[in-house]
Amino acid sequence: MAAERQNEVKISTMEENKENSIDGSLGLEILQIIKDSQQQHGLRHGDYQRYRGYCSRRLRRLRKTLGFKMGNRHKFTGKKVTIEMLSDNRHLLLVLIEAERAWSYAMQLKQEANTEPRKRFHLLARLRKAAKHGEKLEKLCESPRVDAKTKLEAQAYTAYLTGMVQFELQEWKSAMEAFNKCKTIYEKLASAFTEEQAVLFYQRVEEISPNIRYCAYNIGDQNAINDLMQMRLSAGGGGGMMAEKLETLISQTRAKQAAVMSEVEWRGRTVPVKIDKARIFLLGLADNEAAITQADNEETKEHLYESLLAECRDTIQAVREEIRTDVKQRERATEGAESGRVSNLQYLHSYLTYIKLWTLVKRNESMAHALQAKLKEPQTDENKRGPRPQDLIRLYDIILQSLAELSSLQGLEEDHTFQKEVALKTLVYKAYRCFYIAQSYVLVKKWSEALVLYERVLKYTREVQSKAKSLNNSLKNLPDVQELIAEVNAEKYSLQAAAILDTDDVAEVPPPQQIKDSMPLSDRLDNFRLDPTLLSKQPNLVQFPPDFQPIPCKPLFFDLALNHVALPPLDDKVEQKGKGGITGYFKGFFGFGS
Repeated sequence: MAAERQNEVKISTMEENKENSIDGSLGLEILQIIKDSQQQHGLRHGDYQRYRGYCSRRLRRLRKTLGFKMGNRHKFTGKKVTIEMLSDNRHLLLVLIEAERAWSYAMQLKQEANTEPRKRFHLLARLRKAAKHGEKLEKLCESPRVDAKTKLEAQAYTAYLTGMVQFELQEWKSAMEAFNKCKTIYEKLASAFTEEQAVLFYQRVEEISPNIRYCAYNIGDQNAINDLMQMRLSAGGGGGMMAEKLETLISQTRAKQAAVMSEVEWRGRTVPVKIDKARIFLLGLADNEAAITQADNEETKEHLYESLLAECRDTIQAVREEIRTDVKQRERATEGAESGRVSNLQYLHSYLTYIKLWTLVKRNESMAHALQAKLKEPQTDENKRGPRPQDLIRLYDIILQSLAELSSLQGLEEDHTFQKEVALKTLVYKAYRCFYIAQSYVLVKKWSEALVLYERVLKYTREVQSKAKSLNNSLKNLPDVQELIAEVNAEKYSLQAAAILDTDDVAEVPPPQQIKDSMPLSDRLDNFRLDPTLLSKQPNLVQFPPDFQPIPCKPLFFDLALNHVALPPLDDKVEQKGKGGITGYFKGFFGFGS
């Protein structure tokens, strides 16, 4: 709450400075205010409920500051901001925050409407309310006291909210007109200011461009889906509201195209596709693969791979649930298994699993290429851990595991061509895995083991070349085997030379000035060494505390002779007691007999 008030003080100061301009006009940085508020209060993480709560609290504080109360605690009295009241730009801010509160509530309901479709009616009501507040703000800005920039921003803001309403109502032509009006105003505003001030306007134009392309597609522009794919590609690998909006629009576009898709052909068999989720995924598969190919950096490529894999897993789950729930399908699958032919739904499941596993292989191969490039680069920072051959071994292990799952797909056990292709791919990746195992042995100077592994790599590559002759275009999408052979031969010759000369075992002796030793000065007085630590605040002069030294222990004496000494009898010295009876007792008592 305190942070909110501090931010509002800054905004209020800015607004007062604009109000006290030379011509005395009122001004409001509409886009700057709403963007700062959205980023600071939840929309950075898509939390519309938090932003709506912030708008409600800010409205209450503004009304209290302006004395603009809606009745008392017992009775509500509606009160509207009119042009005659415009003595302070906070009256404009009041209407703007009301529109933002209604818009944020609508966006919150849009998220919840994915699981509760009835909330869509409430969503439309709140969006209309936001557009109504936007129109009210635009009318207030028609006052001669408001400056021209604020009037244009109010018109653009109202056009944006109107376009959102028409977009949700699927009135594509009206929505496109409203968004184009908004885009035109922001582009003109951007051209009228410096580059630093124009950044915010250009960001707004980029936000509404996907909506414009989607409206164009629904009106009849078939190239709009390609434009949306290019926008997603240019958005990069990061997330955020822009990426989420593009994903949503692309999914909606594919859902419309999927209505005409009824079947798919794979490995000579045509399979009907009746599940909508599978249709949408298969329809966008080629576009996703093209986007991955066109990605210009590893981060974007990794994000696209993850998005494709997530969508593929969801589709496989939908097909699996369809197989599980369809009792008749299970009976047909049992009969088909006895006759050696799987059902169409099970074959579709195998096809989708093939896409998932092969995408995993390509993703890990892409990561391996990136690591190979980093492995060849010289390491500049010694403290930072760089890539090692063990990292590549792990990636190729995952690739081989995926290929092993490919060979056991249901319905492809009798497809000998497919099994040969998978076996060939397995040999290629085994060769690369074996090569990097050899590299790891080279690092620890195990020459003989590394040499044997290099020979194993050459054996794998010869097998690949012999088997590839019978399979046309089988090495088209695989790593280059010839390049691996050349690299292995070069490494093998250098390895043999290193093993003979054993040059790596001869350590370079650094000069005396560069030797770092923890021996104190008192222990190396006979050796000259330039030690800069002697001039520091903690010179290493003597060892403290000193080490323990052995000393002789104190002797212990035992008197053993006493056991062999014969002592003289003392019987004559001992006084004999007499037998006096009771007389002696009384004598002793009175002292006579002593």
